[in-house]
Amino acid sequence: MPGDTLKVTVEGDTIRVSDSLFHQTQISSPPSALTADAPDNSLLFFSAIGILLLRIFTPVIIAARFRKFRRKKIHNEALERVSEHYPQYDNLLSSYNGYYRNLPSPLQQKFLERVIEFSVPKNFKYLDIEKDDKMPLLISAAAVQLTFGLDKFLFDSFDTIYVLKHDYQYGANAMPFMGHVSRNGIYLSWDNFIKGFEDDTDGNNVGIHEMAHALAFVNFKVDDEEAADNLFKRRFKEFSTIARAVFNAMQNGETNMLGTYATSNYNEFWAVAVEFFFEKSLQMKVELPHLYIAMTYLLNQDPLMEQKILNHDEV
Repeated sequence: MPGDTLKVTVEGDTIRVSDSLFHQTQISSPPSALTADAPDNSLLFFSAIGILLLRIFTPVIIAARFRKFRRKKIHNEALERVSEHYPQYDNLLSSYNGYYRNLPSPLQQKFLERVIEFSVPKNFKYLDIEKDDKMPLLISAAAVQLTFGLDKFLFDSFDTIYVLKHDYQYGANAMPFMGHVSRNGIYLSWDNFIKGFEDDTDGNNVGIHEMAHALAFVNFKVDDEEAADNLFKRRFKEFSTIARAVFNAMQNGETNMLGTYATSNYNEFWAVAVEFFFEKSLQMKVELPHLYIAMTYLLNQDPLMEQKILNHDEV
């Protein structure tokens, strides 16, 4: 929303690495100069390399195993919570989230499990507003809606989600914010968030908008290969071959259903396009068919389909 600062680009999404971690070495002395009593320099060299690599990669291996253990623990806790509170969760999501409400029953179960798994490790902080039990559930559902067709949906790079009551001031910006994303966390104004889901056909949804920024942040702004979705990153480049053309045409004066705010920068174009993809799906498919198709491929889902997900092997 106004003031969002994350800049998404398709350039520089990959990091070049050297062809090899090792450099070839040559032994200057001829084989005849080596005696049985002489130390084997090659053995010493590779032993040193082995110790160095062990020191480098052991913490990485330990961290990976810890993360795997933690995720399994969170997943099991989520399943327990869903089993214990399913009627309450189902009622709340059915009341507020039309995407969930229109899913077939088996996919509702999967959606709800993802919602709780997303919310369990997050620290929700409430600023000038009293906590309501439905807040973490509905906010997490916005993230899951966006990522329902993707394999990675936890937004591991964000530990904290801030919930504010109304529009708020941020930094030196004069314009009020409805939400924004930064390295500190995801910020959402609750009245604007809930308004976005009360009417899910007007193309204005601050929850979906900011989660679109968060998804881009995780994949392009944070150096965390475990959190990033490499398939999404590759497909984003393909998506941008279509989306950039639409964005550039809008900046040159062409108008379409996305409106003028989408011309602010490519980052805002992306988030607005996601809002319209979910809230004005049919209109977008008719008026911007190439962009709509590119978005279905990128997110691996089509909101106009009952089953939503296109390729279940990818999730």
